[in-house]
Amino acid sequence: MVPNKDVALLVIDMQNGFCKPKGSMGSLGFDISRCDSAIGQVRKLIDAAHKANVPVIYTRYVYQPGYKDGGILPNELVPGLKEIGALQEGSWDAAIVDELTPIEGDLIIDKSRYSAFYGTRLEPLLTGLGTRNLVMCGVTTNMCVETSARDASQRDYHTHVIEDACAEVDHQRHLNAIQTISFGFGWINTIDDVLASWK
Repeated sequence: MVPNKDVALLVIDMQNGFCKPKGSMGSLGFDISRCDSAIGQVRKLIDAAHKANVPVIYTRYVYQPGYKDGGILPNELVPGLKEIGALQEGSWDAAIVDELTPIEGDLIIDKSRYSAFYGTRLEPLLTGLGTRNLVMCGVTTNMCVETSARDASQRDYHTHVIEDACAEVDHQRHLNAIQTISFGFGWINTIDDVLASWK
């Protein structure tokens, strides 16, 4: 059962850079078709949250100019990100996809690491909202979604990851992440579970 009280929807990194063919991940040769196809699924969750007065919190993976806040990912592990100017603050690449544009009252947290909690204002925001239950969706399942779910679990949030509203460029990695989360970090649910709980 997906909680319908003290709950927030966390929409992770549904940005042009990850979900659109002309975005940075597509430009680097990744097949982002699965991430692109998740947009409609995430839309269903956002609409349900708005109708049920559940707070909607978006995250954006963004870097400052020069990637001084980037750490080893764009500067050492995947230097192609820096070379093509991926996910720079204020860019089209870093923006949330048009299909999921936040509305008044939605909240946005910017981050420069996989976890939505690391070095961000997310936890004090959740405390202010009285949130103890998190419903998560977005991309990519085995990177930012899984890392955020792990961190939420360590803070004793009841964490529900919506399997059919998450995506990864490699479907096997998606399945591995879902299995890992369900084993020790939270619950795996579907969009239908959420709609039934929040209607």
